[in-house]
Amino acid sequence: MIGDEAGSFVAMYIRRETSSDRDAVYSLLGAAFADQALPGESPHEIELTRQLFASDDYLPKLSLVAVADGEIVGFVIGTRGWVGQVEAVGLGPLAVTPGNQRSGVGSALMHAVIGAADALDVPLLALLGSTEYYPRFGFVTSTDVGVESPEAEWGAHFQIRTLTVHRADQTGKFSYAAPFGIA
Repeated sequence: MIGDEAGSFVAMYIRRETSSDRDAVYSLLGAAFADQALPGESPHEIELTRQLFASDDYLPKLSLVAVADGEIVGFVIGTRGWVGQVEAVGLGPLAVTPGNQRSGVGSALMHAVIGAADALDVPLLALLGSTEYYPRFGFVTSTDVGVESPEAEWGAHFQIRTLTVHRADQTGKFSYAAPFGIA
């Protein structure tokens, strides 16, 4: 359930994204990241997500949508990443339609993707994001668990969430899937 501005609740559920959802996902990304795009251009997250879907590193079991009233109102994607030679998962983009932001959709997606990744024996999740939002899901600054950011200037915004099978010796530099364009 998610709350609307009037304080009432609508039914929402989280499910795996399918190829038939792609147009709705791209539309959602366009709306969610419109304020970050240059005038007259589409947000970078749309093309990034297209490339992630086409990549061998796309993880369909960790690409989720939130559906309310038959419409996709949220999305998160997980792709293969690495800490040294250890396979891990990079999360993002995470997006919620503007009218449903701050209503629990993003939190529901995060809880679902963390649970799904843990069930798949993923040792850790990595993301670049808000240091005010993601710690509530157990994310910490990457260096707190011995993981080096792909870009030093990201600092505390590059965060890691360790999962059940994580071991303390799984340390090193994190590498994202190729479409991110980060070595």
